[in-house]
Amino acid sequence: MTSVNPVPNVALSDGNSIPQIGFGVWQVPDDECFTAVTSALTIGYRSIDTAAIYGNEVGTGRAIAAAGVPRDELFVTTKLWNSADRPWTRDRVLAEFDTSLDRLGLDYVDLYLIHWPRPMREDYRTIWQAFTELQADGRARSIGVSNFQPAQLRTIIADTGVAPVINQIEVHPDFAQAELRAVHKELGIVTEAWSPLGQGRGLLDDPTLTRIALERDRTAAQVVLRWHLQIGNVAIPKSVTPHRIRQNLEIFDFELDAAEIEAIEALDAANRLGGDPATFDVG
Repeated sequence: MTSVNPVPNVALSDGNSIPQIGFGVWQVPDDECFTAVTSALTIGYRSIDTAAIYGNEVGTGRAIAAAGVPRDELFVTTKLWNSADRPWTRDRVLAEFDTSLDRLGLDYVDLYLIHWPRPMREDYRTIWQAFTELQADGRARSIGVSNFQPAQLRTIIADTGVAPVINQIEVHPDFAQAELRAVHKELGIVTEAWSPLGQGRGLLDDPTLTRIALERDRTAAQVVLRWHLQIGNVAIPKSVTPHRIRQNLEIFDFELDAAEIEAIEALDAANRLGGDPATFDVG
């Protein structure tokens, strides 16, 4: 295994740590996931992010098993798809976790996330209680959430005394989420960015980003990922193309200056691409 660049770790509030750049497998079919994750691990990624709803935990697990990377050098994340088909109980949460663990072929995961808050149903409170049990028995080394808003974050902390170590949310220069990131900082929660490159919907063609990229002799994607690092985010870019997988990791040998950071911050147009956590109800 040859690593392009050493990836720094970000400390989590429970004493664990996560690589600041990981490899996401959203929308990667299971039969392609083995090849994509194998490429990422070979290049030097050590954090892999999947989810039950992605349908590729099996392929992800096969790649991890075949890679030959010591388990304690990997950081594996998966997520509970808290669907609305029936009420969520403690036993259902534990059973869903066991199913994910079996598909991955692992004895534990490094991070387990609630995929959506579904605040209109409040099941997230019962789910979070069960998550604390999973962490206590060591099968989920760290526990966190995804797409949660301040009210839900404060509720689960008040309920259990346990804060999520991470909130994985949509963040990119066009949707910077400064207010929510400030709440994360207040509560000791790490911000992890999904769709950190804006889902390929034109962000990387923005003139500001292309100008900075040209001046830096970098790609626009590398500039955006460097921005994430410098404002303190963890990011999980996704690609199935080996040279892009490699490029996304080649961001540790340059820094953006203050003027460049300010120019990127000015791109924020509150342009949400994914579902609104306040109203999105998992099907």
